[in-house]
Amino acid sequence: MRQVAIVGFPNVGKSSLVNRLTGSREAVVHERAGITRDRKHLPAEWNGRTFELVDTGGVDALDPDPMAGAILGQVRAALTTADVAVLVVDGKTGLRPGDAELADILRRWGGPVVVAVNKVDAQSQVVDAYEFHALGLGDPMPVSAAQGLGTGDLLDRVVELLPEGDGDADAEDRLRLTIIGRPNVGKSTLFNRIVGDERVIVSDVAGTTRDAIDLPLEIDGRPVVIVDTAGMRRQAKVNESVEYYTTLRSQRAVDRSDVAIVVCDAADGVTSQDFRIAELAMKAGCATLVVLNKWDEHNLSDDDLAHERARVQQKLRLRPKVQTASAKTGRNVQKILNEALAIGDKRKGRIPTAQLNRFLAEALETKQPPAVRGHRLKMLYISQIGEAPPRFAISVNDRTRVTRDYAYFIENRLRARFGLDGIPVIIDFNERNSRRSEVSVDASRRSR
Repeated sequence: MRQVAIVGFPNVGKSSLVNRLTGSREAVVHERAGITRDRKHLPAEWNGRTFELVDTGGVDALDPDPMAGAILGQVRAALTTADVAVLVVDGKTGLRPGDAELADILRRWGGPVVVAVNKVDAQSQVVDAYEFHALGLGDPMPVSAAQGLGTGDLLDRVVELLPEGDGDADAEDRLRLTIIGRPNVGKSTLFNRIVGDERVIVSDVAGTTRDAIDLPLEIDGRPVVIVDTAGMRRQAKVNESVEYYTTLRSQRAVDRSDVAIVVCDAADGVTSQDFRIAELAMKAGCATLVVLNKWDEHNLSDDDLAHERARVQQKLRLRPKVQTASAKTGRNVQKILNEALAIGDKRKGRIPTAQLNRFLAEALETKQPPAVRGHRLKMLYISQIGEAPPRFAISVNDRTRVTRDYAYFIENRLRARFGLDGIPVIIDFNERNSRRSEVSVDASRRSR
């Protein structure tokens, strides 16, 4: 898909403008400068043309903070794949040296550039845009991300400069793999290792990632989307608005995902907050995989791993698999990726009715249904009635005789038989000759 890079000095309103142009609130906006750090791709459409806007962090070449250098690297990387660049400047502040430095970077880049003078909130302020002719990048366009002034003209100009064709269109059926976890457990390092590039900024400072970063790519010829997210702390410890909104975006990223890769720090084991994060993914209907990162750095034993796996099996109803890895060295990363793709396919897949009914017959032979008031429950047949996550219906003679324990027995046997560990499973018990389904087990909403 064609890409338009949005670049500029810190706090000129790039993310606000991106939200205005896309008609969304996906880009994080805050009055504090420097909130955006990584590249964030957002779909946009104008006059029948579809493209991506790439929101980038604010660039201040004179800032001695190492994070500023990393942000500049992200901006340069965005330009390598961009078809058009939009330089956003502040109409209220006026021309400043940082704008000239960015203009010089864009001239060296060599692609088409549009100068958008933001914060021109009234027609009487349009004259303020004229001084930006000095940048040497053509006629500046006055816009207001807050009021919407001039944004249509800006989009007209951008679409005019885009090459013909939409490039590689994004496949709608891409599997979405989202990396989630507490702050500073190695999520971004794992993300970069999977993508094979320093796609997001990695730092020892917790909270470096502040947005959910989606990246479409191909793995062995298969289109997928990998999503990096901000660290999620307990709600009681979230004491500032920036962290509140970045956590909210992480939760929204999970809601849109097929698979959640829950990254934990092996030194800490699977903590209570890790369990909360995994349960969040399960309630959203995601297939879930738990990864103990930094395993080889802490020289932990097989007994330690067995202990953590037993705790996960005991506390999480979906019984997700627990894998070890080192995102820094790449150890087991491909194995994790393969497992994530496998459970994502199973979450969307269907099981033939004949196989399900053979399973039900074997389960009934293993453990007979309970008798209630002298009458035994009869299970007649089973079929799959939905997917993503999978949903099954079992026909019974009397739904009032279905006990919770026996329902969980059937669910656990179903997971073991068809390899549904870590995948939400819903089972409805329908009384024969009745269309109602009042007794069900929704494993995505229960944990032990």
